[in-house]
Amino acid sequence: MQKTTIAFLVLPHVHLLDLAGPDQVFLEAIGYDAPFEIVYCSIGDEVASSALLPFGKLKHFSKMKLKPQDFLIVPGAELSYLQSKHFKNNTNLFTWLNACYANQINICSICSGAFVLAESGLLNGKECTTHWKRTKELQQLYPNAKVVENVLFTEDGNIYASAGIASGIDMALYIVEKIMGSFFAHKVARELVIYTRRSGNQHQHSELLNYRNHIHTGIHKTQDWLHENLHKKVSLKFLAGIANMSDRNFTRVFKKETSLTVNEYITLLRKEKITQLLNNPDMSRAQIAKQCGLKSERQVSRLINNK
Repeated sequence: MQKTTIAFLVLPHVHLLDLAGPDQVFLEAIGYDAPFEIVYCSIGDEVASSALLPFGKLKHFSKMKLKPQDFLIVPGAELSYLQSKHFKNNTNLFTWLNACYANQINICSICSGAFVLAESGLLNGKECTTHWKRTKELQQLYPNAKVVENVLFTEDGNIYASAGIASGIDMALYIVEKIMGSFFAHKVARELVIYTRRSGNQHQHSELLNYRNHIHTGIHKTQDWLHENLHKKVSLKFLAGIANMSDRNFTRVFKKETSLTVNEYITLLRKEKITQLLNNPDMSRAQIAKQCGLKSERQVSRLINNK
């Protein structure tokens, strides 16, 4: 499987959290064997953050080799720098950003990074957002952009924009979900101790994630096993063993943490799996039943019709 490159454009006076949060999301995804590669570039030899933390020498953006469907992420930086003549005169950067867009590379901004995309013209006619303190200013300076307020992030074609700080993490998790699926993104979020991934204004996560919004390690382990082994026959005793509990205590704690019984949760898993598999025209009802741990096509039909 070809790797997806996640490139960060690290500008002078970059805000550390805008860079570090999304970066950590993709790093954790790599830890779970996601086919990602993280690289960094900048506009000069010496770069320091807005908190004056210096970076090592980074590759110049013009030397980056990105392919279609890769991601280029522009974290926020001090707005006074982004609005300076020195920065705005860097026409080579804006030309390069437009070339990336034309080459079908996904371009993402975090917080004030939206001003970089806007200055390049990439936000013309595009829905976008930035930090709530700056949305009006972004709209006034770049009237051709469709600035959306009170959202965590937007997606318009291959242009993404987040409101910044923590919402950059939400956008990164959404990107992971698009490529690797909702359960994979959930595992990454849990690694980051983020138990509910917040959505943007248009896309909703799996309903099942509503039942993962707890911090009980044993119950999470059991839910993970069920998700990955739905085709297997399983006993309550076995599931309780995964959680390192007695049968009775496991039943009680599972209901307390998820608001569902174990059987209700398994049923929801099966319904979602069936919905996904029905989109595959090459799969028969019998095959779907087998993958969902059901005995017959009749059981598949029953779950479909039982809303």
